[in-house]
Amino acid sequence: MKKVIYSWSGGKDSAMALYELLKDNTYEVVSLLTVVTKNYGRISMHGVREEMLELQAASLGLNLEKVFISKDSGNKEYELCMRETLMRYKKIGVEAVAFGDIFLEDIKKYREERLQQAGMKGVFPVWKRDSRELANTFIELGFKAIITCVDSKMLDGRFSGRLFDRQFLSELPSGVDPCGENGEFHSFVYNGPIFRNPIPHELGKTVLREQRFYYSDILTTRHP
Repeated sequence: MKKVIYSWSGGKDSAMALYELLKDNTYEVVSLLTVVTKNYGRISMHGVREEMLELQAASLGLNLEKVFISKDSGNKEYELCMRETLMRYKKIGVEAVAFGDIFLEDIKKYREERLQQAGMKGVFPVWKRDSRELANTFIELGFKAIITCVDSKMLDGRFSGRLFDRQFLSELPSGVDPCGENGEFHSFVYNGPIFRNPIPHELGKTVLREQRFYYSDILTTRHP
């Protein structure tokens, strides 16, 4: 089996791709790999608390590798941090990094170019799957997710904080990808067939950042 690390965002596409990867006996998932904004202690872009990320990894039964970047980091800092992490894993025999990308060619090309520089390859378990089919399969399999971030330039902020279900899909405006692949929205998965147990959680406040992004906070209900 080829050793691979998995680029984990905590969201639904990430969960679906991991589901497919874990079924493939070609690969052994050594660790999840997540970018965290250190000033905020949250998953970059998705805005999910670090604590919730850790609960996901524990329920998945997988090691978690965090890559910390500053809140105002550019590509240079991100790429340096990622390269250092990848080289460390390469030394223990990891050959590839897997992603949950669906159809954005420029992002796939960017990832593959950076991996090539590190002497590694990219694996894309749900690449070119139909977005609507993928979204419906996610629901049919029993995965559960909450929308944590909405880009109000692409989707009304009222969608933030909602469950990702058939009702949600039916209300999406035409032109919005059912998986939010163009950055329309992001999510947090709290249950599904690859989880050992549901993630204890509750919905917190929704706030507007940069006069554009609506973030809904997800809090743990786990008690010490």
